[in-house]
Amino acid sequence: MKRTEGWAFIVNPIAGNGFGATCVETVKQMMKRHGAEGEIVLTEAKGHATALAASFADRGFRNIVGVGGDGTLSEMAQPLVGRRGVTFGAVAAGTGNDFIHILGFPDRFTDSDWAALFEESTVAMDAGRCNGKYFINGMGLGFDAQVAYANYHMENGGGVRKGSKSKYMWQIVKTILQYHEKDMLLTIDGRTEQRKCFLNTIANGRRLAGGLFLTPRAVADDGLLDICITEPLSIPQRFKELVSVMKQTHLQDSVVHYHQSASIVAEFTEEVPAHLDGELIFGRRFQIDAVPGALRAIYNPKADHYFRR
Repeated sequence: MKRTEGWAFIVNPIAGNGFGATCVETVKQMMKRHGAEGEIVLTEAKGHATALAASFADRGFRNIVGVGGDGTLSEMAQPLVGRRGVTFGAVAAGTGNDFIHILGFPDRFTDSDWAALFEESTVAMDAGRCNGKYFINGMGLGFDAQVAYANYHMENGGGVRKGSKSKYMWQIVKTILQYHEKDMLLTIDGRTEQRKCFLNTIANGRRLAGGLFLTPRAVADDGLLDICITEPLSIPQRFKELVSVMKQTHLQDSVVHYHQSASIVAEFTEEVPAHLDGELIFGRRFQIDAVPGALRAIYNPKADHYFRR
């Protein structure tokens, strides 16, 4: 049995409407089974995962693993981007669980997935960066940012509202009915155009919004971000495009434009929301770029993942 040391597990106990808390005993059992020594800590508030990950890295822990939803994993990755000698790991315990598929792991781990995690196969994956903040899966400007805003609360520092995928889908439907496109200057690869777009998704991974493959051609170690842009749409067209996205046929539609680039700038005449891995930021100008090989991550080479190898 392979013996490893220096494992840190950061668990969000409220992820997945409380599923995260049930993972603590499983983590203990799997660490024992695979001879892994280390610590397990629970997050206590928004932003705590960032502080814990930084502390573990400073203390010399080699493998730092998040157990939670996409927001927790993104928080945890912030201080680990560009950090040598530290490996990032992830166990999905949230509701949407989009990021985990980049690494070739499922929404809920089986014994074989835990075995693959402790085998420590690693890859240097890219990250995205927007106005100095990193995202590891994707960000949105426009419709999907407005959905994130509708699904957000500002009390106690802010956070995503608790709820099921069905409640999130209701927010999508409500925003389809109410959203108004805003004027934007968009620069991709040095070319600037004035546009009014319904959807602007910029991603490192393929899956966003709880299982929608908005950027299905994304590769997480190619040094590029994938960009899916949808022209202004009438309400019937919006529902049609939602169906196309769910069927993964949207790239065939004339109103959808797809790009791959290392650098994007989006400028608005008023402050608008954007989401980075589901977390909200606000601004008028968004400077976005890819950070190649930014994060050494554990992945499952025997499963479907979003890397070139």
